[in-house]
Amino acid sequence: MVAAIYDQCIGFLELSVSEYNDFIASPWAHERIAGADRTTLLLVSGAAKSELMAPESLPVIVCWIGDVLGGDGPGAADLVVGRDDIADLTSTVARNPLAATTLAVLLRSSADATVASALAQESAAYSMLQAGPEFAAWRAAAPRSPATAEIGPTVAVERSDDTLTITLDRPQRHNAISSRLRDELCEALAVAVTDDSIRNVLLRGNGPSFCSGGDLIEFGFGTDPATAHITRLAQSPARLLYLLRDRVTAEIHGSTLGGGIELAAFAGRVVARRDTTIGLPEVGLGLIPGAGGTVSLPRRIGRQRTAALALTGRRIDAETALSWGLVDEVVD
Repeated sequence: MVAAIYDQCIGFLELSVSEYNDFIASPWAHERIAGADRTTLLLVSGAAKSELMAPESLPVIVCWIGDVLGGDGPGAADLVVGRDDIADLTSTVARNPLAATTLAVLLRSSADATVASALAQESAAYSMLQAGPEFAAWRAAAPRSPATAEIGPTVAVERSDDTLTITLDRPQRHNAISSRLRDELCEALAVAVTDDSIRNVLLRGNGPSFCSGGDLIEFGFGTDPATAHITRLAQSPARLLYLLRDRVTAEIHGSTLGGGIELAAFAGRVVARRDTTIGLPEVGLGLIPGAGGTVSLPRRIGRQRTAALALTGRRIDAETALSWGLVDEVVD
């Protein structure tokens, strides 16, 4: 049976639980998971959920075919999708298998790590992929507009009594996270970290979107990946938001993508306007979430739903986010 399965390997396999377990347990599994013709995605279904073996650190994506995206599945699976989601999943994984498998392994390995350790693991994996062929291909194909000089701050800060309101203020760019916005956000959050008299921090976005993620104008055109890794760890809004989490309310609306939802999910309370759209598009660029999303989202919705968002490229509305626990309230 195992030999027959191996003969069919063309990148994706649909297996029963017993066939999957034979695949994972085989001492020759590495021969079909590594190399140019590697098996990247294992689609598994059946009744014996509890018998599914964990893939551990093997670089393969284990997808349980359930009823709906983000539904119920065995703990050993990396994600759960419905039949209608398989086309989106296979398309994303086929285009960027290195990024996709890196994300799956990272989410498994960092699930029980401390937040500080998990952020370091995420940054290292992100920087590695920045130097990889999939991101290079995306960057070569993506048109790049010249950056324009911005007048005034990109983050507005206002204090009223014991409340500090921090507003992302690049509405013309849907509050995309530039290096300047990141640095200014860190400065604002540091004020709250060092001042115990600030009891409440409100994080908002000006304009049509809370935050559309990283600024694509800067993507991959800064410092080298190794230096970027050190900078990412030192200048980390995610780390500061985690320190402040019990005092932070994030108010999100419009496009809340990539780094936008990754940072907001660290807040102790997330309030979403009904027009909110949430997604993790980074795998489609040959990367993984790099603003803390592999740490913040799993701690709210679990690693399987985090992987489902990232590996299918699907976007969810505010009501779905509420039912998952990604947001705490939906308002008009």
